[in-house]
Amino acid sequence: MKRFISILLVLVLGVSIFTGCKKDDESSAESSNNSDVTYYADIVIKEYGTITVKLDAKTAPITVENFVSLAKSGFYDGLTFHRIMEGFMMQGGDPKGNGTGDSGKRIKGEFAVNGVPNNISHKRGVISMARGGYSYDSASCQFFIMHADAPTLDGQYAGFGYVTSGMDVVDAVCTSAKPTDNNGTIPKAEQPVIEKITIREE
Repeated sequence: MKRFISILLVLVLGVSIFTGCKKDDESSAESSNNSDVTYYADIVIKEYGTITVKLDAKTAPITVENFVSLAKSGFYDGLTFHRIMEGFMMQGGDPKGNGTGDSGKRIKGEFAVNGVPNNISHKRGVISMARGGYSYDSASCQFFIMHADAPTLDGQYAGFGYVTSGMDVVDAVCTSAKPTDNNGTIPKAEQPVIEKITIREE
């Protein structure tokens, strides 16, 4: 029931998963042709545990390259999950911790409405990129992990991998969150902290 209500709120209120990226200075990253490499991201959340995500560089090469580059640089270390909606998703990776921050670079949105094939459905455990509502090519650093299925997001956001272990951590984060509004806003002092994201290759 909570899952249904959360998704219904998103649809009825027109709440989108977005970042506060500005429209100017947009840029797109080029793929480094590493789609034959399989990347795994170990996302360590303080006091919760580790979420391991398998990244799909064949489906979303630009998105994966951007995420891997940021993670390897230590960009995400110490950042938080600032928006959490039980029965929907948990969103983080914002240096400002309020949904308005970015990395200083924008990337091309790899999803259907932006002319890019992407068959990753926003099911429970999928990781996807947040973006500004005004621009398809405004994703930067913020990402979200699905707590439950939300197919209404398919074709509009760039899914780029899925959780292979640690869904119990996703469940714990989402069920313990106490958002202050229907948009999933978490007070700064209560935001789960990303201790580190480590990238492994196979």
